[in-house]
Amino acid sequence: MKRLIAIDPGPVKSGVCIIEAETYRPILVGKFENESIMDILADHMLESRVVIEMVAHYGTGMPAGKDVFETCIWIGRYIEMFLQEGLTVETMPRKTVKMNLCNSVRAKDSNIRQALVDRFSPGTRNYGKGTKGDPGFFYGFSADAWQAYALGITYIDMKRSKAV
Repeated sequence: MKRLIAIDPGPVKSGVCIIEAETYRPILVGKFENESIMDILADHMLESRVVIEMVAHYGTGMPAGKDVFETCIWIGRYIEMFLQEGLTVETMPRKTVKMNLCNSVRAKDSNIRQALVDRFSPGTRNYGKGTKGDPGFFYGFSADAWQAYALGITYIDMKRSKAV
């Protein structure tokens, strides 16, 4: 695997991060309209794998809303589209990401973001984003891009630990 395409799916837009698997370096990050993701990723599919965050039930007793079901539809569409392109596609539940990066299934988005900063850009201000004139490791990251990156990092970590 040369590159990993990690997707944090949503009902209308999804967080996407393409990661250089050897260095963990983000190549492309953002939140994009679901309808346009395949076009955006077209130039990045060679020698790539795909990991998509899978919706899971956590026993909270809360009913699932329309957005959850719309997201599930997009997960299925993404899987089908990437498989048609000949890519390997896997899914991963969010709690696996939380355990890998924070050692707790109770971790929140802010905890995950801080764990990523501590690992890849320790001691930097502005969550390692830097500025336009002096971009940092996480330059361009916002919202769901952090979660897509966390998903990708967890996937690569798990693949590496199994290879050892």
